[in-house]
Amino acid sequence: MTLKSTYLLLAILGAAVPYLFFLDFFGEYGVSVSDFVAALFANSASGGFTADLLISSFVFWLFMFARRSQTKGESPAPWFFMLLNLGIGLSCALPAYLYAQASREAK
Repeated sequence: MTLKSTYLLLAILGAAVPYLFFLDFFGEYGVSVSDFVAALFANSASGGFTADLLISSFVFWLFMFARRSQTKGESPAPWFFMLLNLGIGLSCALPAYLYAQASREAK
């Protein structure tokens, strides 16, 4: 399996696994953004994971914009991956970005 294929597989897993948890949460509590955000910071452990994820996501966004600027537009545009990050999570957005980058480099 190539690294490019591995990125694609990880992006798919990175979308599926978090959504299993999200669907379970929304099935139990309903679709409530305020309840979801409250659960993200329900205790110190979940708050620490949430803070870590938020900081890591911000760093990923900075990286994508810097990379796009450094390569003069030759790397993937960040906007789609930012939406993936916000809508699914970093576990999907990062390997999807790496897959897109590997696809560009293969051309």
